Amino acid sequence: MSSFRLDDLISRLSERASRIFKNRETLRPDYIPDELPHRDKEIYKLAEILFHPLLRGDRPSNVFIYGYPGTGKTATTKHVFKAIKEKLTPRLQVPVYCLIINCKIDDTNYRILKEINDFFNIPTPHTGLSLAELYNRIVKELKRRIGFFILALDEIDNFVKKSGDEILYKLTRINSEGITTKVSLVGITNDLHFKEYLDPRVKSSLSEEELVFTPYTADQLRDILYARAKIALYDDSYTDGAINLCASIAAKEHGDVRRALDLLRVAGELAERRNDPKITEDHVKEALKIMERDKIWEVVISLPFHSKLVLLVIAYLQERFLRECTTGEVYEEYVKMCREIGQEPLTARRVSDIINELDMGGLIKANLTSKGRYGRTKYISLRIEKDEIFRALKEDERLEFIIQSISSWSR
Repeated sequence: MSSFRLDDLISRLSERASRIFKNRETLRPDYIPDELPHRDKEIYKLAEILFHPLLRGDRPSNVFIYGYPGTGKTATTKHVFKAIKEKLTPRLQVPVYCLIINCKIDDTNYRILKEINDFFNIPTPHTGLSLAELYNRIVKELKRRIGFFILALDEIDNFVKKSGDEILYKLTRINSEGITTKVSLVGITNDLHFKEYLDPRVKSSLSEEELVFTPYTADQLRDILYARAKIALYDDSYTDGAINLCASIAAKEHGDVRRALDLLRVAGELAERRNDPKITEDHVKEALKIMERDKIWEVVISLPFHSKLVLLVIAYLQERFLRECTTGEVYEEYVKMCREIGQEPLTARRVSDIINELDMGGLIKANLTSKGRYGRTKYISLRIEKDEIFRALKEDERLEFIIQSISSWSR
């Protein structure tokens, strides 16, 4: 595109005031409103667990919070931490330090300990120190201070599955180090079976109190969307149908409020780019397609290499035969492809496991059909457009040439 056309675009967009968004950022997942509709019970429960002992000068119990994604776990924790800072601490004789670490970002033992060091302004390099030294610096600082430290580990399952629970065990035992700033832990997870990954000693210490967040209903999501729309959008810039559809779609996905808010925001951006006066159901439907495509892209490019190969084979066979393919056909073509690119093929059993993983991930559909005395056969097909698969897989340079040359493979 020539520069003068870009200049014209910038000029037109600068002159055009948004008729949709009053404050776009309030539809982002990281925005925490002053009020959290339909989470009063959970806020009260968490506040009760933390406030009651603090007001008596005692360390609060450790808390474990469960719930599906987008059910308000992080927002509730931040809401209560804000109340501790603004409403509770002024009543106390000692400070209360509150920190939330996102374990999806800080997902190693080193990063977790460095975040705590940084929070207390303890100078630490990005790499180079031992975990023991990082931990000892925290202990030394907590001996120097007096008060309470409440540490929330958000998406804690992501960290433990990747790095183990050694540091978590140390943190659950840190109060025995003679520190004068007492530590309480809040673990937040989307995985309802997460405790199965924990050492029994960590499990018993971390789960002193438990709090379960149930999914939002469609009606509750509708209330939340209307409340947020009043802050984020201009009056008369959205239809009731658009709000209802966002709520309905998100309710089917475990009541995920982040999904509902993202849908409304992307639908608003579509309406804004087209200079449409209102967000309608059509904008929401198109926003859903865009978000699904982005979600698929993210899932595909993050697959292990041989999982990508198996997915590519399934897409290729479906294009070639115009029908479902069998596990045997997939494995036969997979071995050919491995030889073509100089890769050692995995065993048939492992490829069968990969097919099951792709099925569970929603990328393919694998149906096991009985053939009577001939046994059972698994029929496999794509759940998504093969062109989307090919576009995403091209991001892996190792596969780009194969996809471009797919029509010349030996049959």
